Amino acid sequence: MTSYDVAIVGGGAMGSAAAYYLRTLQPDLSVVVLEKDPTYEYCSTLRSDGNLRIQFNLEENIRMSMYTMELLETFADDMEVDGWRPDPAAREQGNLFLVEESHLESAEEGMATQRGLGCEVEWLDAATIADRYPAYRTEGVVGGILGPRDGSIDPHAVMHGLRRNAIRLGAEYVSHEVAAINTAGGRVGGIQLATGESVEAATVVICAGGWSTTLARTAGIELPIVPIMRTVFVVDTEVDTAGLPSIFLPGGTYVLPEGHRSFSMARSLPTDPIGFDFKFSRSGFEELVWAEVVRTLPGFDRLTVTGGWNGVYALNTLDGNAILGEWPALDGLFLAAGFSGHGFQHSPAMGRYIAELITGVEPILDLSRLGPGRIISGEPLFEHAGRII
Repeated sequence: MTSYDVAIVGGGAMGSAAAYYLRTLQPDLSVVVLEKDPTYEYCSTLRSDGNLRIQFNLEENIRMSMYTMELLETFADDMEVDGWRPDPAAREQGNLFLVEESHLESAEEGMATQRGLGCEVEWLDAATIADRYPAYRTEGVVGGILGPRDGSIDPHAVMHGLRRNAIRLGAEYVSHEVAAINTAGGRVGGIQLATGESVEAATVVICAGGWSTTLARTAGIELPIVPIMRTVFVVDTEVDTAGLPSIFLPGGTYVLPEGHRSFSMARSLPTDPIGFDFKFSRSGFEELVWAEVVRTLPGFDRLTVTGGWNGVYALNTLDGNAILGEWPALDGLFLAAGFSGHGFQHSPAMGRYIAELITGVEPILDLSRLGPGRIISGEPLFEHAGRII
């Protein structure tokens, strides 16, 4: 039987960030990361659209995004390993969130919080948007919030940069599926693999995204996390992407410029299927996505769907925000799950915070309001009704 100080379940960006910071803060800590898919083919990190933004209402979410932006400034240099430099390919094309009258007050509150933290955001009324971005039509909205430093980063480079550096610092990566969490006397004892083998660990961290609920249940914990399948479509259009920000529509659709006349787009719907079906299909594109896009972006009346993918969206049905920290009724079990679509962009700050809690270091960000205590008490911590996460 193998024994470690910390076992991390899930080797994507979140699990790798936790491993990297654990070994950074306490180099003598033995850390194992268990990832059931060594190819990372279905990993939520690599099926992310890579968007990064400070446009949140909760201070915790804003500060986590700011932490990632700061990290990215020197990421390639700091994470270089044996001549390999992870290029996050940051693109600050900006994110423009369109705002309806009914959500104007909460949008203004969000802007005030962001500006109070030193973030750069700009309010554009509907006429200004139409004048600045003729490709975008603004009927039905009062304006929008532009975060000019928001944009996109390469999930592959960020994840592998963290992963390679965690390994460089001494973390061990093992390709195994975890079947259960072993507990005794109100604390964690380790994990059981699908092979039947047990691994001892005084601390277990669940970073398993949409798979977290099933795993936590083996320890007697019921999490409000549902694995939702989200389909992203890639299209070619007659619209030039030059100078256009990513745009987030009130109805739940977002459109991201990817290259010359190429965009990716997806929509959040209450009817999104639950499960793990990764087979891409363009079924429903015209009715569910295209119809809303054309109302706001008339230049998209002609397009060709050239590809796309399905990814798991780990939806926290309580409040749509991350569950971070130690489960109060089970010593040694830490959660980093339920990010509801913004886990990748917040993974560095999450990894640092979980590592600080485990090693007893004073956290540089106070994320205690995102702790699992609110799950037990049933007290949600909402972003706001008009924000797409």
